[in-house]
Amino acid sequence: MNAETREAALRLCDAGRRAVDLGLSPGASGNVSVRVADLTLMSPTGISLGELEPEVLSVLDSGGTHLDGPPPSKEYPLHLALYGRVEEAGSVVHLHSPHATAASCLPPWSDTSALPPVTPYLVMRVGQVPLVPYAAPGSARLAHNVSALPGTFRAALLANHGSLAAGRDPAAALAGAIEIEEAARLVVSLQGHEFSVLTAEEVRELTDQYGTPWGF
Repeated sequence: MNAETREAALRLCDAGRRAVDLGLSPGASGNVSVRVADLTLMSPTGISLGELEPEVLSVLDSGGTHLDGPPPSKEYPLHLALYGRVEEAGSVVHLHSPHATAASCLPPWSDTSALPPVTPYLVMRVGQVPLVPYAAPGSARLAHNVSALPGTFRAALLANHGSLAAGRDPAAALAGAIEIEEAARLVVSLQGHEFSVLTAEEVRELTDQYGTPWGF
């Protein structure tokens, strides 16, 4: 493992541990990955994200072939699908955090985003979060559903499953997942109540400034 790859591995492990420390990755759930040149380093199957170390990461080529390390998480096709949709992505985080998972069981707010623009921060830091139709975890169908989503996005909710977020590096991908969890917490807590959301003009002002995707 060269210096660049090891640095990326250390950052991925740090993101995994932080997700656990924040209570966003219960048990051995969730998976994380980072791209280095033509390689993808990924959390292996059956290991808590809090126990990640560079030496225990799975190593895949750009097509998902397992090259080294323990077997990868079964969700590696899901990660590859999001890399295929988000050209600038250097890392992907998939979590079963409680509020994002709860929100993924609700009807989507719109055709383009499962979550409404309930705060400016979701719009500024993530953008729209479409709902990916349900398919079994780890299945080729689930990866296909991500690939087939229309529009531009950097993150999504997987129906009845959890969140999926891409970023330039593991810290940025985790930050997106954290923002989704916070927005989802608000949405879930507001169920059954009337609440306001940002207007189209207010959203457009933010997306123009921060370069995030949002369509109404």
